[in-house]
Amino acid sequence: MEAAKRVHIRKNDIVKVIAGREKGKVGRVLKVDREKGRIFVEKINMVKRHMKPGKTNPQGGIVEKEAALAFSNVLIMCDKCNKPTRIGMQIDGAGKRYRVCRHCKDVLETKKR
Repeated sequence: MEAAKRVHIRKNDIVKVIAGREKGKVGRVLKVDREKGRIFVEKINMVKRHMKPGKTNPQGGIVEKEAALAFSNVLIMCDKCNKPTRIGMQIDGAGKRYRVCRHCKDVLETKKR
């Protein structure tokens, strides 16, 4: 699938939603599904699911959780210029690829938690 090759968003990136019901909100990426081209963002696109009682949820009831967003509906937030930005790729002398901000040319690194 073409979309799966072009996902430059990684887990723990800070992203801003640019389209849809949650437009303008900022959150951290929890999970990336490269096959479907979708991402899960913390506290964004919350949906309610009715759960039966089970081992993980002994009480059962209505549970709120994040639903997937298309990766094309978010932009990465640059740490340096604090703006949502598209991602450019840069190759250093050793052949290692880096993601860079298109505005300030700063290298984007994934946050280590």
